[in-house]
Amino acid sequence: MDISHVTAGFPGAGQEPGAPRPLWRRLAPPLLAAGAGVATLVLLHVRDPHVEGSYGLCPVYVLTGVYCPGCGGMRSIHNLTDGRIVDALQSNLLAVALVVAFAVFVLDWLNRARRGLRWRLPGLSAATVWTFFGLLAVYSVLRNTPWGTWLAPV
Repeated sequence: MDISHVTAGFPGAGQEPGAPRPLWRRLAPPLLAAGAGVATLVLLHVRDPHVEGSYGLCPVYVLTGVYCPGCGGMRSIHNLTDGRIVDALQSNLLAVALVVAFAVFVLDWLNRARRGLRWRLPGLSAATVWTFFGLLAVYSVLRNTPWGTWLAPV
């Protein structure tokens, strides 16, 4: 039974099952993710989030007066793109760590796609995930106390 008229135009149509995809098809998803990341960095570099109201207000801070874990994240990335590493770390320590983790993930994905391998997600145990959420809670509380003013966004 020939179903080529039905599958025509679909990705992978006409390929043998298990046949390697062309290089451009393998590289497209990680390159799109990298492009989105770079576009975000360019936007945050060009439009300064330190200017009040340039991106709106943090709803958590407006409603509660409490810094959420993301408060200062855009200012942190802006400082990072300006090369002010210490200011970036002071604005939001987690944002810098997440940018580095995203870059490592996308570079690994790109390298694996180039070699014809599937992308991989980091294997995180339940203990690792709970530890992360515990640290996130401690970070959130600490940055809102007098002892954690060095973690509050600038």
